[in-house]
Amino acid sequence: MKQTVNVNIGSMPFTLDEDAYQALREYFADVRSRLPEEDIETEADVETRMGEILREKVASPMYVVSLDTVRAAIARLGTPDCFGVRHDDPRNEAGSSTNRRLDKLRRSRTDRSIAGVCGGLAEHFGIDSSLLRLITLLLILFGGLSIWIYVILWIVIPEAPSQSALHDKKGRNK
Repeated sequence: MKQTVNVNIGSMPFTLDEDAYQALREYFADVRSRLPEEDIETEADVETRMGEILREKVASPMYVVSLDTVRAAIARLGTPDCFGVRHDDPRNEAGSSTNRRLDKLRRSRTDRSIAGVCGGLAEHFGIDSSLLRLITLLLILFGGLSIWIYVILWIVIPEAPSQSALHDKKGRNK
């Protein structure tokens, strides 16, 4: 007989057996150790995605998640070395390009005219958002870019988390 643990992963409730819980804790600890300390957003995204993958595999929160299910979810999400670099790895130098902050493409909450797509793209690529909006408008008007592409980007690109959500997450980690 195995003990079970009730947890929330990405704000979704799950019941895990002890082995699955331990494997998931180690996985999240490894991911956390590879990310810069201020990169709470990526950490939250990994946890949310893990919750979504587990929810696909286990339809009801009443079912117990097994170690095999967690291993399959980890294999689907990727190994922790996909998410960043270890801080204690001596091969990483401060000026190394692998030590860059992992920026995710997000729709902007602050720099937006319609949905924040151009603001998010401009922030991601480090260009002026007004220039990107002008180019996008010209491409839409002159047929080089369909309005449907903008709508698809609106749907596909997730919105940046609110500042209050970031502050809440920082408070819980410390």
